[in-house]
Amino acid sequence: MCGIVGYIGPKSAAPLLVEGLKRLEYRGYDSAGLAVVTEDGIAISRAVGRVRALEDKLNKNTKIDGHLGIAHTRWATHGGPSELNAHPHTGTTSQGHTIAVVHNGIIENYMALRQYLTGKGHTFESETDTEVIAKLIAQLYDGDLEKAVQDALREVTGAYAIAVLCDAEPHTMVAARKGSPLIVGIADKAYVVASDASAIISHTTQVITLDDYQVVRLCAGHEDKQGNGGPWSVDFRTTTIDNETVSREVTELEFDLEQIELGEYKHFMLKEIMEQPQAIRNCLRGRIDHREGRVVLGGLDHIARELTRAKRFLFAAQGTAYHAGLIGEYLFEDLAKIPARCEYASEFRYRNPIIEEGTITVAVSQSGETADTLAALAEARERGAIGLGVVNSVGSTISRETDAGVYLHVGPEIGVASTKAFWDKWRS
Repeated sequence: MCGIVGYIGPKSAAPLLVEGLKRLEYRGYDSAGLAVVTEDGIAISRAVGRVRALEDKLNKNTKIDGHLGIAHTRWATHGGPSELNAHPHTGTTSQGHTIAVVHNGIIENYMALRQYLTGKGHTFESETDTEVIAKLIAQLYDGDLEKAVQDALREVTGAYAIAVLCDAEPHTMVAARKGSPLIVGIADKAYVVASDASAIISHTTQVITLDDYQVVRLCAGHEDKQGNGGPWSVDFRTTTIDNETVSREVTELEFDLEQIELGEYKHFMLKEIMEQPQAIRNCLRGRIDHREGRVVLGGLDHIARELTRAKRFLFAAQGTAYHAGLIGEYLFEDLAKIPARCEYASEFRYRNPIIEEGTITVAVSQSGETADTLAALAEARERGAIGLGVVNSVGSTISRETDAGVYLHVGPEIGVASTKAFWDKWRS
């Protein structure tokens, strides 16, 4: 449930980072922190509790001012809630430079890496797995932050979305992902990195979504040769952890700032329950052909032949999406007369599942980023199943990893318990 926000551009970073963290508060967290590159190096502030506690500390410290920064809300995994365990975490290079890292995910081999780094002379202050990433990058740093991040991530086992700073490269941010979502918003002469689109939407609707094992380097400068007072420009490039250059498509977010504001409602769950009628209309718009008496799902057109030959449907989902899949079982067998089963995605990959010829696997996820559902989808496709997706978030990982699928188009869900998407998933 952790959240990441990063900013690089002409505006003061700290207020924008705090604003982004507030947009991510619905995800749940126990501490928050940020790091900003200032004239005196990397300044870090962390606080236990709400983002408001971090904001209060920042209001008393005017020295944390700069145009490049990263921020994080943490839900305790390794180590309890404390300022020492809160992100960002740091490492010191052999040249005496500071590396700062924020991280979502779990590093599975962190104990082995910690032992290795301790032997190299690094001292650990926290109980977290994230501090290992910071110190590993610092150990491998030799004047090129992007390369150090790539080298470090080749040694890491687990899931991660990270954003990294180094005071030796005060105009550069490096971010990467594997198994945990991370997107880059393209604003006016600025970039916003975030784990969730809600932290980006107030700045831009143009985004680049990173795939697993991809690294993005953002580097800021001035357009005038002297670097004094000219308009800002920010260059970026995307590579893999093996330094292979890749191109990423710019996509448009399908919601606006108003849709993630509370408005007149006391909380988001109530707001989203009341939005259900409109969500259903949005989901069905353009998909019902009254003249022909049929439903048109354009995302499935190119596999229509395979669907008519299907012998079995397997739904893979977690949480609320799993319950939508249970309803889907009954509807598919009742209406389509085809055997159907809904599986807990988290259990699926640990079994030896039997995937018969003609099996269609449907990954059901509001966010399109559910790690267990992605793993189940990959397992089923590896065994020969056709993979479909029923997701709400356009451009999400599941939507990119499936052979075909259906978007719900119900708008963003801020409430943890899915209401709009659940209402529409089993109808789709």
